[in-house]
Amino acid sequence: MRFTILLRAGAGAVLFGLVALATPAQDQSTDDVAAAARKAREQQKVAPKPKKVLTNDDMPSVPADSKSGDAAAAKSDEKPAAPGEKPDDPNSEAAWRKRFQQIHDKISSAQQELDVLERELNKDQVQYYTDPQKAMQQQHDRSDVNDHMAKIDAKKKEIESLNQQLSDMEDQLRKSGGDPGWAR
Repeated sequence: MRFTILLRAGAGAVLFGLVALATPAQDQSTDDVAAAARKAREQQKVAPKPKKVLTNDDMPSVPADSKSGDAAAAKSDEKPAAPGEKPDDPNSEAAWRKRFQQIHDKISSAQQELDVLERELNKDQVQYYTDPQKAMQQQHDRSDVNDHMAKIDAKKKEIESLNQQLSDMEDQLRKSGGDPGWAR
């Protein structure tokens, strides 16, 4: 019994010694961190303030209805007319390129709208309605799917019409003697 008491007392003394050795090390590291924090605060006080960076939000905007700014921007966007061509000539390269760009933009926009409609149709075909009344109604008449199908058919006809217009414009360009590269 004495032996266990001595053993416990010895283990307690060893643990107490280890705790005593670890405590000063923690105090020193805490002092180092505090000193580093003080030094960083002093450096921030001494550092110069950052300069203001201007962004588009800081710049005043020009009203959209001003004609002088729009005319100058339009003139800077246009390519200079080739020698022998009038700037307002409907058969000039710039005029043809502008017409082809407009039709290409319309086709691109219609194609994107068609893609969105097709995605919505796919979503409606797998739609799950939590309301049983709505689910039964849509199961039998499928009005939402039919509406999207009608919109998709109309958009496909519009794209077909725009592609026909593009083809007609290419024929007109060829007949007028223009360069086929203007259509791109």
